[in-house]
Amino acid sequence: MATYVEIRECVRARHGRYVKDCWIAHVKDLNGLPVSRSPNRMSPRGNPCPDEVRPMIEDAMRHLGMLP
Repeated sequence: MATYVEIRECVRARHGRYVKDCWIAHVKDLNGLPVSRSPNRMSPRGNPCPDEVRPMIEDAMRHLGMLP
């Protein structure tokens, strides 16, 4: 499974957009992929992924073999 850094770099290379780790975690959670809970996270999900960024992250995950 690809790391957050690899996903972030793939989105940057393919779409020219910087994405936050919390957005990647949200998309992983929405697609049923395992996500570990950050020890400093206080609320359920304080910063969800914007709708216009989700397809970019999913495209990178498909490119890296995480999604079919």
